[in-house]
Amino acid sequence: MSWEQSALFYHIYPLGLCGAPWENPGGEPVSRINCIHDWIPHLKRMHVNAVYFGPLWESGTHGYDTHDYTVLDRRLGTNEDFAKLCDALHANGIRIVVDGVFNHVGRGFFAFQDVLRNGQNSPYCSWFCNLWFGNSNRFGDPFSYESWHGCEELVKLNLRNNDVVNYLENAIIGWMDQFHIDGIRFDAADCIDHDFFRRIRHTIKSRNPDCWLMGELIHGNYAQFANPDMLDSSTNYECWKGIWSSHNDKNYFEINYAMNRQKDIYPNLMLYNFADNHDVSRLASQLRDSRHLPLVYALLYAMPGIPSVYYGSEFGIKGEKQQGSDANLRPALNIADMHPEDNPLTKYLYRLGAAYALKDALHTGSFNTVEVRNQQLEFRRGEGDGAVYCVLNLSDQPSGMPLPIGGDGWYDLISGEAVPATGGINVPAFTAMWIAKASPEDLKKLTDDTVTAAAVPETVSAPEPEMPAAVEPPQTVPEEPAKSAEMTAAELVWKLALLDRCMTREKLTEAFGREPLDKQDGSNVVYEYQFDGGVSLRLWGDPVLRAALQYGDRAFEIVL
Repeated sequence: MSWEQSALFYHIYPLGLCGAPWENPGGEPVSRINCIHDWIPHLKRMHVNAVYFGPLWESGTHGYDTHDYTVLDRRLGTNEDFAKLCDALHANGIRIVVDGVFNHVGRGFFAFQDVLRNGQNSPYCSWFCNLWFGNSNRFGDPFSYESWHGCEELVKLNLRNNDVVNYLENAIIGWMDQFHIDGIRFDAADCIDHDFFRRIRHTIKSRNPDCWLMGELIHGNYAQFANPDMLDSSTNYECWKGIWSSHNDKNYFEINYAMNRQKDIYPNLMLYNFADNHDVSRLASQLRDSRHLPLVYALLYAMPGIPSVYYGSEFGIKGEKQQGSDANLRPALNIADMHPEDNPLTKYLYRLGAAYALKDALHTGSFNTVEVRNQQLEFRRGEGDGAVYCVLNLSDQPSGMPLPIGGDGWYDLISGEAVPATGGINVPAFTAMWIAKASPEDLKKLTDDTVTAAAVPETVSAPEPEMPAAVEPPQTVPEEPAKSAEMTAAELVWKLALLDRCMTREKLTEAFGREPLDKQDGSNVVYEYQFDGGVSLRLWGDPVLRAALQYGDRAFEIVL
């Protein structure tokens, strides 16, 4: 099994965490990056086994305007400082992935500086895309050039130029030799030529087949870049949105649909999952109700893919863009000031990390939805006695959920409470559960160096009171109130999405748990269901499946 399949990532934006000034002042290096040594005990308690470092190399401002790919940014320190940090992380079982910003460079990059000095006589003119001396730019240069999304501080490299690719390959080989990196995250991967990735993959994998290659992709088909010829994985922005908005909108159908969609279209990909990062609002700012923070992280860790926590968010800190600036998303932090031992959310993530490390099913197990409602979601990772059931209730009321387990030895890995196999379970309000078989030795592993906590602070400085510990589930599942028509309709749409375009009576029976009523409508055979809440559903068509859904005075038709 590849190492990334069991990875739990911690994402650090080093210029921010280490308190570097916004602009590079030049002069002697300042070894700010050494402060990350102090974070290693905290990372180990989180059971983090991989760190993704944002931009590290010499740059002008935010790090994505690279000036020199071979030297650590002087605001962070020296190459020797970073090598010692990498050695320390590796000694503690933590792998290292670095940012590779190869689509563009800053204006201080040596080849661009040569073009500024020598104009059309520069041997580096062909290093940049669409360099044209018949125009000017906002800096007043006697030429124009292609940039990243019109940001002229970021000059697009010509990755079809063999000299450019040779230069970048040598820089990467230097990272591998000097820092023994375990992977690269490719910034703006969707802007980069496919042939570049094919060549870079060959160069890197021929030296270290285990070096993991991940691309920053936002929209589109991730498999166009993440495939056996190019990258190993990509950022999962599709699920990033659903992870938090399904809680804000009280609509678990959104994230459930996304997970099932990706199961079908990316069967061989493990995507890089996250709830926030250096470019988007902090999770604690994004969520409308801070009581959903534990549920989001329980979902993030349990869903298919590779989970990642952005530095500081495990403490519940907030941060949003302001007037286009990302500064609030990338603050300086001192681990000694965070007091993780007193932070309920941090302790909750310690527990999640321990459980995640314990259960292989959470890494590579199969994924299947057990039950989905607007405010409750249950899915299974893995099969049989090795399975883990992730059960989420974002509501402010307890909810009964099915639990198709049998035999003894089942526990909620988060609370440590035993779970009887009665066919169902009562899930308290604002609660996540990971239900799995566990031995006494497993339970001891979970309690060592971790403290279960249910409350979540809204901010670091003003924590909320801790919520009561989850009670032991009763032996029987209480009867639930009748579902609203809106909830039933949403569930029906989800079930319809599971059907093939050509429907059969057998598929309908399997999807809805009972046989339909048969009715004749002209030459069509119409199948009909009646559901709670006054919802009626009529289905027909060959070969196209159509569905007419009606409740009260509202109705719509679906073509699948």
